[in-house]
Amino acid sequence: MTLDPQLPTTINLIGMPGAGKSTVGVILAKLTGLAFTDTDLAIQLREEATLQEIVDSRGNAAFRRVEEEVLLEVDLERAVISTGGSVVYSEAAMQRLREAGPVVYLHADLATLEARVAAAPLRGISREGGQSFADIYAERTPLYERYADVTVDATCGSADNVAALVIEALRR
Repeated sequence: MTLDPQLPTTINLIGMPGAGKSTVGVILAKLTGLAFTDTDLAIQLREEATLQEIVDSRGNAAFRRVEEEVLLEVDLERAVISTGGSVVYSEAAMQRLREAGPVVYLHADLATLEARVAAAPLRGISREGGQSFADIYAERTPLYERYADVTVDATCGSADNVAALVIEALRR
């Protein structure tokens, strides 16, 4: 498969849990001929634990350190990178992602994200004790906006449609 010369060879997806980074990322990889890397899965493989187990046993700060280490080590070449929702707390990780290729923020409204996350309650979400999902959304949204080279509405239809919107935005 020949890569589309109009598209970057690395595409980085950021956004809240439930935005569709992993689902859209797989589709983007298939459409572009790039590899697919899910950094949440890379963390789990390295640590031999689920994200929630890491947060529960070692705490939020330790989880974010591991996440940063993985993001600084993972191969970003010729790949679609699906990051964890808390990656935006690491300046070093975000700098590395931006140097590799455009950062695409998959944006969705709070109600949509809450409904999607409620459908998968076992997913690990990095948060301080007592923080609600709405608190995390309010805290992270300005960070996503700050780091995004491109923002795509992740509520515009199916994951296939969102992937097509990402490609369209990157070709501009």
